Amino acid sequence: MKRSKVVNLGLIQTHATGKPAENLKRTIALVEKAAKQGAQIICTQELFASYYFCQIEDHKYFELAETIPGPSTDAFQKIAKKHKVVIIASLFEKRTAGLYHNTAVVIDADGTLMGKYRKMHIPDDPSFYEKFYFTPGDLGFKAWDTKHGKIGVCVCWDQWYPEAARLTAMQGAQILFYPTAIGWHPSEKTEYGERQHGAWELIQRSHAVANGCYVAAINRIGHEAPDGGDGLEFWGQSFVAGTSGEIVAKASQDKEEIMIVPVDLEKVDTTRTHWPFLRDRRIDAYSDLTRRLID
Repeated sequence: MKRSKVVNLGLIQTHATGKPAENLKRTIALVEKAAKQGAQIICTQELFASYYFCQIEDHKYFELAETIPGPSTDAFQKIAKKHKVVIIASLFEKRTAGLYHNTAVVIDADGTLMGKYRKMHIPDDPSFYEKFYFTPGDLGFKAWDTKHGKIGVCVCWDQWYPEAARLTAMQGAQILFYPTAIGWHPSEKTEYGERQHGAWELIQRSHAVANGCYVAAINRIGHEAPDGGDGLEFWGQSFVAGTSGEIVAKASQDKEEIMIVPVDLEKVDTTRTHWPFLRDRRIDAYSDLTRRLID
């Protein structure tokens, strides 16, 4: 019989205000609270330190960016070391003047900054004008062997791409984390809302199935219109999918929550053995995936 290796995930679903210091303070408090409740791997939502400023193109928002390492990573490293927890934090990284990234940092349970993932897929849609702010990631897809499990991290728009999930899982990731900021355009919610949310959840559950791993998506809540207009209504509903794509736990649409979700990492090996998708991949036949389109 397979032994159990249960790890408690901590998903921090919260709102944001226009005050970065207040958002950082609140998120740090929630992370620490999650650690005290038994979480061992804790993940924030995407760009937790501010409103989702990508709704408009305005140079003033580059002032929100910070260096990595920097003040936020220093604060999270102290908490990680104090409580012996792994922390994934989503930050607006200033690499140098004119070069910025949407970056997630991974901090191990001894407080070590293990590395960072820079968001690879950058959207440019109404109210999601990220190409104005973020340079596409140049670190590739990664997995980190932390004290509490081998994890991979992608960010929001990355979650729509099976290639990103696959390349991360191929490095041994047992859990895929997706810090996220996604919601409805209020004027479209009635007509498209259910379909949009369903697609978002379904594609990530499919990553769990295809790769035999856990998927954790961490979204924000609240209506944000930092510079007027209709803004965005973030749909919350952070969730964890099991190794067969089943929903293990799911948060509410509009409430701040600390989700503590136990997952058994031994199920990754069991699932991948019984559904050997990685074994049966025809790697000799996939070279065309590096092409934009097959004419």
